[in-house]
Amino acid sequence: MSPAFRAMDVEPRAKGVLLEPFIHQVGGHSCVLRFNETTLCKPLVPREHQFYETLPAEMRRFTPQYKGVVSVCFDEDEDRNLCLIAYPLKGDHGAVDSVDNSDCEPKSKLLRWTNKKHHVLETEKTPKDWVRQHWKEEKMKSHKLEEEFEWLKKSEVLYYSVEKKGNVSSQLKYYNPWSMKCHQQQLQRMKENAKHRNQYKFILLENLTSRYEVPCVLDLKMGTRQHGDDASEEKAANQIRKCQQSTSAVIGVRLCGMQVYQAGSGQLMFMNKYHGRKLSVQGFKEALFQFFHNGRYLRRELLGPVLKKLAELKAVLERQESYRFYSSSLLIIYDGKERPEVALDSDAEDLEDLSEESADESAGAYAFKPLSTSSVDVRMIDFAHTTCRLYGEDSVVHEGQDAGYIFGLQSLIDIVTEITEESGE
Repeated sequence: MSPAFRAMDVEPRAKGVLLEPFIHQVGGHSCVLRFNETTLCKPLVPREHQFYETLPAEMRRFTPQYKGVVSVCFDEDEDRNLCLIAYPLKGDHGAVDSVDNSDCEPKSKLLRWTNKKHHVLETEKTPKDWVRQHWKEEKMKSHKLEEEFEWLKKSEVLYYSVEKKGNVSSQLKYYNPWSMKCHQQQLQRMKENAKHRNQYKFILLENLTSRYEVPCVLDLKMGTRQHGDDASEEKAANQIRKCQQSTSAVIGVRLCGMQVYQAGSGQLMFMNKYHGRKLSVQGFKEALFQFFHNGRYLRRELLGPVLKKLAELKAVLERQESYRFYSSSLLIIYDGKERPEVALDSDAEDLEDLSEESADESAGAYAFKPLSTSSVDVRMIDFAHTTCRLYGEDSVVHEGQDAGYIFGLQSLIDIVTEITEESGE
């Protein structure tokens, strides 16, 4: 059984876990779902699964922690909305080829994850019955989804005003358009295959945003090449074209998605991959500046830690032989919720009061600071097209380091350094 299931505070006999949309997904086309507060899950791709099972030890601090494999199927909730349910695999979580749900509770008792209590969902009809009965209704919903997706493609940069005195993080679930799109598309794909298959393998990964109150997330597509060695001619040509028409070809990195909370203006800003593909090198630099800006001033205290971690990651990758991280992304994450700076001699009561306060619009540029600069995170994600000589079935074996990815990292280091130097003038 996966460690994530064993860590759950539930009855000894495992129940199905209702998967929820991961509200901080800002890029990628693969659906990422929330398993619990500290764990996410996404569809298992054999190559990515192999990467997590065999990755070098020194790379682990730059990737999400791998937590195992679960079996996922879809069902309906009490409102007859389609939902995804995760069950543990029988036996060792590494044995992904033997999916067996015999050790799980019946689908009539599904455990819903919430921030309050566990609720039991009562259902009697099977998924096939439900799909057959509501096919026309769901078909109408799919058309609506396509319309929403077209709107998202046109709305490449979105701003939302939030209530700063309320809980900002709880408001995110209503605004992130990319997360909504990916979740609905995953449901649609699984529904369409319901007659042939209702059981999928998903991998469990660390939720990198769980320790941040209001995560600001930057998703960067790294490298000068995005297609894997197994890509079709059409797929390779499409990826080559995207690289040539974006900053990928020039600096080895392009913006794939961004979510920023600007405390000064009380706005959430989202930027998607379609906008990222259109950016020039100067536009990319300006977007990076915007990512580290809180609406009043540049969060300069974040730049040093980011540069340090980028340099450390670059050194690690320069030691990796034959790896190619095609179509991999790099995440940069920090907390948009800042804390008031207090004197060292403040008493515990003052500190407790300040910990509940939000940033005030009238505060000066240096009145607030994050809990610690070490809270800035830099991680590699998405390894569905990664290759290495350890993967014996690959027809192409590369030599040396991934020059395209490392080139992108150096470009990123150079640009963040420029932003640092220019902001200090």
